[in-house]
Amino acid sequence: MTGASPQEREPVTTNGTIAVTNLHGQIDGLAVRLSRAGTGETPWAPLAVAQGAALIDLLNLRGHILGRVADYEQAAELAEQLVHVAPEDGTALLARARTRATLHRFAEAVADLGAAGRSGADEATLDAERAVVLQALGCYTDATALIHKAAERQSDFTTLGSLAVLQAERGEVTEAEQLFSEARRHYQGTSPFPLAQLDFRRGVMWHREGDLDAARSCYEAARRRVPDYAPALGHLAEVELLRGEPHGAVALLRPLTRASDDPEYAGHLAAALHACDRVQEANQWRERAAARYEELVLRHPEAYADHAADFWLTAGADAERGLQLALQNLAFRQTSRAHALFQRAVLAQNRVAQAAP
Repeated sequence: MTGASPQEREPVTTNGTIAVTNLHGQIDGLAVRLSRAGTGETPWAPLAVAQGAALIDLLNLRGHILGRVADYEQAAELAEQLVHVAPEDGTALLARARTRATLHRFAEAVADLGAAGRSGADEATLDAERAVVLQALGCYTDATALIHKAAERQSDFTTLGSLAVLQAERGEVTEAEQLFSEARRHYQGTSPFPLAQLDFRRGVMWHREGDLDAARSCYEAARRRVPDYAPALGHLAEVELLRGEPHGAVALLRPLTRASDDPEYAGHLAAALHACDRVQEANQWRERAAARYEELVLRHPEAYADHAADFWLTAGADAERGLQLALQNLAFRQTSRAHALFQRAVLAQNRVAQAAP
């Protein structure tokens, strides 16, 4: 394996399955308290706003860990409600900024961060959130400056992890690898989620570099930390497929398609089943993924146009639709990955045109 092993140090954290159970319980408990606050004589007092913001963060976390689009949507709806009842509350505005960034509505997220700053929100926190947006837009130099600026108010793990992911996205693999290792050594928490996310992002870096062994090792580390971690399981399935092990990919993806409402896993399952020569079943999953992608592109085009384009260029087998969505994605953000996706779509469409009778 080219990359360093994420097993170089194994911090002791809460069991991942128990942590997920606790996460469900925290969300349910906050939702109940918030519903009671909303029926009192002083609805949406500062405490209720703080509880609402905490619930939003937990929903976004569960959405990521378990691959639940419904959680992202519930968080976004709650954030809109918070800002409606507390329009000058920095906590509410910051919470809405996070949900908008999660759904890739970056311009609106930046506007919310500005308003939160004018309402007295912590500047270091705002800088960290602005860095996330700038990184997603490919503005790596500005994002790096903000991460360093926010460092004095964040843990070393958070700062080093943010820099590691940023360098990985820039393709600076050697520096990123060192930062991933440093971040891991500085972890002081007991929650398994931050470490699982760190190992997952490390795996994505090696996956993009084409080092499947390194990627697999990192995804497995994330899986050991949180057995139900959907993105790690989904990417492990991709690696299995690339290694010529479609049956292994199917075994990983089937539970995900039951637990997650993200069409990415249905699309990958269609590809894996097709590779197993189970064409009829593959077509059923392909149709299911296609319908769900069309639904999500309509509701959240900024967040799902690129994923949908990739689906149509692979398992979806519709280069023209893939090109339409790649072009739509390029209009949202002009990053190197958006340009690469568009170029891939153009080549695919050209191949289809050349093959036509």
